[in-house]
Amino acid sequence: MLIYKIFRRPEWEAFRDAGETDGAPVDLADGYIHISTAAQVAETAAKHFADQSDLVLVALDDAALGPDLRWEPSRGGALFPHLYRPLRMADVVWDKSLPLGAAGHIFPEGVI
Repeated sequence: MLIYKIFRRPEWEAFRDAGETDGAPVDLADGYIHISTAAQVAETAAKHFADQSDLVLVALDDAALGPDLRWEPSRGGALFPHLYRPLRMADVVWDKSLPLGAAGHIFPEGVI
């Protein structure tokens, strides 16, 4: 199953250039990388990136992330994927721009 991480453009560029990342400041503070399922990602974008337009959506294969991916309760008790290791470019299935439209973020076809 594909799961998703949203990056601000500078975070994405730093990740791409370095080949791996420990995540955004919130990820570093919490000790794991926050990821969302297709059913969760639109709410994640609206809640944490509401006014931000220069974002990158990254798709990851949950099975390929191995045992360092844990499903833990979060928003509303729903299970969210959390990655307890650096995210590597080799983990990325695809990346696409996530622009902000008049009614919210515009997700690539087939994501939500």
